[in-house]
Amino acid sequence: MFIVAISVLFTNNLARQLQDEEQKNMAIWADATRQLIFADNDADIDFVTSIIEKNTTIPVYICDEQGKVLASRNVPEGQSGVGKHGPIELKIDENTTQYIYWDDSSLLTRLRYVPYAQFALIFIFIAIAVITMLTGQRSEENRLWVGLSKETAHQLGTPISSLNAWQQLLAEAYPNDEYVPQMKRDIERLQMIADRFQKIGSEPDLQEMNLIPVVEDAVTYMRARISSRITIDDDSLQGVSRKVYLNAPLIQWVIENLLKNAVDAISGEGTISLQIHENEHDVMLDITDTGKGIDNKTQRHIFEPGFTSKERGWGLGLPLAKRIVEQYHGGKLLLKHSQLGVGTTFRIVLEKSENS
Repeated sequence: MFIVAISVLFTNNLARQLQDEEQKNMAIWADATRQLIFADNDADIDFVTSIIEKNTTIPVYICDEQGKVLASRNVPEGQSGVGKHGPIELKIDENTTQYIYWDDSSLLTRLRYVPYAQFALIFIFIAIAVITMLTGQRSEENRLWVGLSKETAHQLGTPISSLNAWQQLLAEAYPNDEYVPQMKRDIERLQMIADRFQKIGSEPDLQEMNLIPVVEDAVTYMRARISSRITIDDDSLQGVSRKVYLNAPLIQWVIENLLKNAVDAISGEGTISLQIHENEHDVMLDITDTGKGIDNKTQRHIFEPGFTSKERGWGLGLPLAKRIVEQYHGGKLLLKHSQLGVGTTFRIVLEKSENS
């Protein structure tokens, strides 16, 4: 920027010098015009004419006392008015006075735009640098997410396989035990979590599906694991069909994350409500809790990786959910509104399918 400032100062100084030079030249040109007008038949006008002819770049206007242009030189066709510099008085006789006006030459005009062009180029270079830096940072974040997800899925694979084998042995040894089927369901749940991490590490397959059953599966899972003092109200979803493009395990994961956050926000009794909306292009799912709400300062950071307002937590739930919805599904996950002591509403926006 220091070099640019020096360049701009140099350019402005050069423009002022050139303008002063043009003003001197116009004074000489006006004097030559005056001598040409008053020259007699015996005068040698070649020198005076050469001075006048040498002006090929400065637009010149000769006007009468009323400002009417009597003659002009180097003026672009169709241009009206008189020059912005002058006038130089040209006394013809006692009763007649003409005036010479002129504009900046094309070189001086172009020179005046050089600082703006320099600033524009610097701005473009800075913008390119910032975009490149942000793109690189985003790519690095993407690689980190993908690597973390794949490594998590890989690490879970071996113990899940071992648990499956032990569960099968227990099922054969104790076919009537009531806890063995529950163990199987928990292992299947663990396998589904590993599959979710594996899907995050690769491009997910989006299919045209009814969103409502996916939501209901997440609600059913959560109902069995929350306090009886918390009610999940999904009555508005009954009998509704909303087809969207989605990957069911990943979207179910998002909904479970939002429901868990809603449960954590409620102290004692409360309600979590689910509402479905749509417009011409999108389907919107609102998840509203009657919890403690989120203050304005915290709202600005809730989707940042590592940020958490809980005593125990990694701060990855909402960032991961946002990534799944926005980067993998082309939708939106946003905090619709929140008020302290009243509650919070998150909204999931997904593209409506063509057959919806």
